[in-house]
Amino acid sequence: MMDAPENTVNYFEIGTPDPETAKAFYGGLFGWRFGAAGPSGYGMVNETDGGLWDTSGIGSGTWAIFYVEVSDIRASIDAALARGAETVLPLVDNGVILFAHLADPAGNRFGVWQRKAA
Repeated sequence: MMDAPENTVNYFEIGTPDPETAKAFYGGLFGWRFGAAGPSGYGMVNETDGGLWDTSGIGSGTWAIFYVEVSDIRASIDAALARGAETVLPLVDNGVILFAHLADPAGNRFGVWQRKAA
């Protein structure tokens, strides 16, 4: 992921309990390349464009989600909740970034993420 202006959509993720079917579908449709999944079931799409998450180990949810990069993730989460959003996946620190999944007032899932200081 390259540096991007704040509040920019610059990453996507697909969550599925059937990653092989998702790879066949999206790979065939768009020519996407899929990296090997790590221990958490997460693999990259086109090296850095997005991710494919095998959700069979975390309850088998399904989603397609876009992520917005923000400079202050806690403030962004608080602002979203104040505007009627709901938390879907609470704040996660994966060692490299901070991220969370939220749902807008209509129920549409989206993510916010922040780079960690080097």
